[in-house]
Amino acid sequence: MIDRIEALLGEGVRDKVYPGAVWAVGDSTGTKASGCTGALDPDEPEDRMQLDTVFDAASLTKILAVWSSIGALWEDGRLDLDDQLATYWPEVTGYELGRVTARQLLTHTAGVPLRAQLKNQYGTNHDAIRKGVLREPLHRPPGEAVEYTDRAALILGFFAEHLSGMPLDQLATERTWQPLGMGTTRFGPLPAELAGRCAPTELDQETDTHLKGVAHDFSARLLGGVCGIAGAFTVLHDLANFLHHMLAPSTDGPSVGFGPNWIAQSLAIQTRGLEPARGLFWHPAPGTRAADDVWVHYGFTGTAMWISPTNNRWATLLTNKLFYTRDRQPLAEVRDAFRELAFTTIMALSRD
Repeated sequence: MIDRIEALLGEGVRDKVYPGAVWAVGDSTGTKASGCTGALDPDEPEDRMQLDTVFDAASLTKILAVWSSIGALWEDGRLDLDDQLATYWPEVTGYELGRVTARQLLTHTAGVPLRAQLKNQYGTNHDAIRKGVLREPLHRPPGEAVEYTDRAALILGFFAEHLSGMPLDQLATERTWQPLGMGTTRFGPLPAELAGRCAPTELDQETDTHLKGVAHDFSARLLGGVCGIAGAFTVLHDLANFLHHMLAPSTDGPSVGFGPNWIAQSLAIQTRGLEPARGLFWHPAPGTRAADDVWVHYGFTGTAMWISPTNNRWATLLTNKLFYTRDRQPLAEVRDAFRELAFTTIMALSRD
């Protein structure tokens, strides 16, 4: 079965879906299998993908930093997901955002504008961007429809900073990344040593070089690298620790902010009949049934992670597909095939 995974991902390299890929599958006991294929950069084929290659996590930042931090604050009793934001946050009192709830933001039912486009709307000053985002009128009434928008994570990142009294990068590091042994995960820009191990993403038109160690997402760069939308960098080992904790929350060592209650809330349908169905930032994997209990989150640069508590399985696939194209479809097909093979592999390895 591992040979089939390697063949699938190798074919993606040959078809130029991505220059290279790193992957792992596991269960509540830890990592069961892992591997890597391809090159960091097709122009330098001798520089191969490694298990410790650093990836621009893109939207996985929403899970690694924002979802986990909101979960930590919820576990602390600092907020009720169904209270309006204005209950806790004077900064949004009197604005339409003030009547939105954290649950609505986590399920993408808050009715906030669909596009970020921060620079075009609010300029380049951090404080001006923050004020503009928090004061922007809603796109539609809260709770009316499920509409994915990056703004949900951006707002929740600002909210987590307000509730905790610390920057998002510090909050995520102290409550999640350090306790889980995610020693490489951090917001960019990366220091030179880590940038040298980083998979390059899209071609930067200004410098005519591929971005490497600097967030691909423009909003993250505009906000100095730390942003609820994107901006975190990570490695396979760290994601494996994160997903392992989700299946077997640790009771030893330093306390991790989010625990089994938060995980159970998040990996359950929260959209009450609205489609597409959503949990809390997680959503059912395409091509699966509710009974399969497979949840996923994707990153635009080519990252992905899946988890199934009922079946005691997790998987992650890290690629830098954005090196070649913004077209989602070729990688979507690889992802779906990988998920099926990965979960079958776990079953086979668990029997051995």
